[in-house]
Amino acid sequence: MYRIAMEKLLKWKRSTRRKPLIIEGARQVGKTWLMKEFGKQAYADTVYINFDSNSGMAELFSSDLDTDRLIVGLELYVGHKIDPENSLLIFDEVQEVPRALASLKYFYENAPQYHIVCAGSLLGIALHQGTSFPVGKVDFLKLYPFSFKEFLMATGKERFAELLDQRDFSMITSFKKTYIDALKHYYFVGGMPEAVQSFAENKDFGEVRDIQKRILAAYEQDFSKHAPNDIVPRLRMLWNSIPSQLSKENKKFIYGLVREGARAKDYETAIMWLSDCGLVHKVSRVNAAGIPLKAYEDLKAFKLFMLDVGLLGCMAGLRQRTLLNGNDLFVEFKGALTEQYVCQQLKAAEDLGVYYYTNDRGSCEVDFVVDTGERVVPLEVKAEVNLKAKSLKAYQEKFSPEIALRVSMADYKKEEWLVNLPLYAIDQLDAIANE
Repeated sequence: MYRIAMEKLLKWKRSTRRKPLIIEGARQVGKTWLMKEFGKQAYADTVYINFDSNSGMAELFSSDLDTDRLIVGLELYVGHKIDPENSLLIFDEVQEVPRALASLKYFYENAPQYHIVCAGSLLGIALHQGTSFPVGKVDFLKLYPFSFKEFLMATGKERFAELLDQRDFSMITSFKKTYIDALKHYYFVGGMPEAVQSFAENKDFGEVRDIQKRILAAYEQDFSKHAPNDIVPRLRMLWNSIPSQLSKENKKFIYGLVREGARAKDYETAIMWLSDCGLVHKVSRVNAAGIPLKAYEDLKAFKLFMLDVGLLGCMAGLRQRTLLNGNDLFVEFKGALTEQYVCQQLKAAEDLGVYYYTNDRGSCEVDFVVDTGERVVPLEVKAEVNLKAKSLKAYQEKFSPEIALRVSMADYKKEEWLVNLPLYAIDQLDAIANE
């Protein structure tokens, strides 16, 4: 199964300024598979070390972090010589042995010839807890669930994914039924690798739902196992409130929907914990349109999205029939799924700052405002083909952006300052904004 991140890993391998690489991402987004597959494709030898419940490794890293000594210890553990040029060293669940994380600094400084990639499903938590961390001595790569483009490729539609990259919209429009059907499937299946693989092989929606339920149950177990005891009940309530938060007309996060009378300070730690695990995307409000957008961030107002559209549908109990036939049950929740989908694709794209805009009176709201590094692009999301965009017009009159995007099920169309972009082509946003 093809992952776009593989190209980034190959580029990292070729880099003359390569540092040990840390892959961040939620549990079950495919970090271990990606590292092993990278080793298989790009190296003669892969040395895989899982630090979870590994007393031998905890012992090895517990004394001094001399790299020569560590390499000898790793060679004894795996039973063969490690060739720095042709071996990939994989440290999995590295947060379980914080000293192994600290050792990356010494590998970078004293033994940069070794190729080391690390991952851990709760790495974000470990990094925030003041683990001795090699700041500036490592590279980072974030891994998300499969994007829609990767989903097309995984389900045998590689040519359709290539066509999107070519941005030949007259040809794309000719095949829009294929794209729209695939998008409906993606809304249900989402991008968790196990769900995608199952769907690609069997096209069994029931099996996909079972997998998603298992993944959600594993996340809930993580809350009890790894989170501080005092925030576990709040974590659960917060996590379970997300579908109802997103089904509101105004999707701004409301603490009162988690529990009556709830206040920000009661839930700030829980939100940070979910965010550090990669389970939620926190999208903050901005009230202006300058670069960088981060300078205009309002930290008190935000929307909370989940990591995956399929998991959101599963939590909300949406059935396959509802989704594919688009009956009334789905209509009410369609805006939530569509915005979740767009957020997920934007987050998976490279280096985009993602926010939303409301004016101070709250009379004008733009669903997403994206900082591409070169310009600020407002983005209105429509679940169907309804093309009224009053807020976008008000935003345009106030800030005069070079380009604004309305994403919907309608066909591609470019007007003066406004581009109508089909939902299934959202990953082309950066290229279109910079054309």
